[in-house]
Amino acid sequence: MLREISQFYIDGFRSMRVGRKLWIIIFIKLFIMFGVLKIYFFPNYLNTNFPTDETRAEHVLDKITVYPQ
Repeated sequence: MLREISQFYIDGFRSMRVGRKLWIIIFIKLFIMFGVLKIYFFPNYLNTNFPTDETRAEHVLDKITVYPQ
């Protein structure tokens, strides 16, 4: 049954023309958003502000376990 379902989707993707191009565009856009833009707009906050693993872990633990007042 699982093989029949996978074969159904494989045949469907083989016969697509416009859909295949749209999926390629979607994957390119996702790569740009998550691969390229992450490097420039989301620097590694912990590595730049805390020198050791111990201080990074302490900071994360303090931020996660804040009790509301």
